[in-house]
Amino acid sequence: MTTIAILGAGKIGEALLSGVLAAGRTPESLMFTERYPARVTELTERYGVRGVSTEEAARTADVLVVAVKPQDIEPLLVSLAGSITSGTLVVSLAAGLPTSLYERHLPAGTPVVRVMPNTAMLVGEAMSAISPGTHATAAHLQLVEDLLSSVGKVVRVAETQQDAVTALSGSGPAYFFFLVEAMIDAGILLGLPRDVSTQLIIQSAVGAATMLRDSGEHPVALREAVTSPGGTTIAAIRELENHAVRAALLSAIEAAALRSVELGRAHD
Repeated sequence: MTTIAILGAGKIGEALLSGVLAAGRTPESLMFTERYPARVTELTERYGVRGVSTEEAARTADVLVVAVKPQDIEPLLVSLAGSITSGTLVVSLAAGLPTSLYERHLPAGTPVVRVMPNTAMLVGEAMSAISPGTHATAAHLQLVEDLLSSVGKVVRVAETQQDAVTALSGSGPAYFFFLVEAMIDAGILLGLPRDVSTQLIIQSAVGAATMLRDSGEHPVALREAVTSPGGTTIAAIRELENHAVRAALLSAIEAAALRSVELGRAHD
C-alpha cells in the first residue's frame, strides 16, 4: 500500500489523517510530522499513527502532503531537498504556493500536485481543487483525488485558476459564517433569544445547502420559489439590492483572489 506522510498535523492535517483512516487506510501506512512533542503524543494516542521527523518522512513515504502554513514553507523545502527520494509525490495544501516553487527547490523531476481545500475538511465535507505540476501524471492526479475524496468533493482545474478557487471555495466557508452571524444578529434585533435565532438560521442554512446540492435546480429558481409577489421575501431582496450586497460579494471575492496572487509572488 502507498505510504503517506502528512507534513504539519494542524487542524487541516489532522482532518485529512482522520478522514483517510475512516476511509479504510491502515495506521501503518501513514505518518505525520509535528513540531510540538505533546501534539505528537496526542495524535499518536488518538489515531495510532507514528510521528516522525521531516527527514524520515521524506526518505520513506511515497506521498508527502505539505500541510504547513505558507510562511513556514522555505525551511521545510530545505529539509526536503536533501532527503526526498526520486519519484516521491509532493501534494501541497499550502494556500497560494505554486507548483513551480516546489519544483525549483526539490530534485529535478519531482511530481507536485497543488491542492486548495477548505476547512469543511474538518467535518468530511471539504471542497478541494487539484492541479498538476510539470511532472505530475494522470496517475498522480488520480491518487490525490482518491485521497481527498475521503474528506469531501474534488475537482480538477488548471493551476492558473487556483487563485480564483482560493478566493471562492478556499475562503468560502468564512463568507457563509459571516452571513449567518449577521442573520442571527437580525433575529436578536427583532426580539428573538440568541439561541432560538441561532437554531433557526443554522437549520435554514443546512436546508438551503441541501436543496442546492440535491435538487439540481439553479439558485435563481430556488430563490424565486420562496419569493411570493408582494411578500416578505421580495421586500428583503429589494433591500439587499439597494445596499449592493451582490456587488460587495463580487468585490470581496476578487480581493481575496488578488491576495492569493500576492502570496504566491512573495515566494517567487
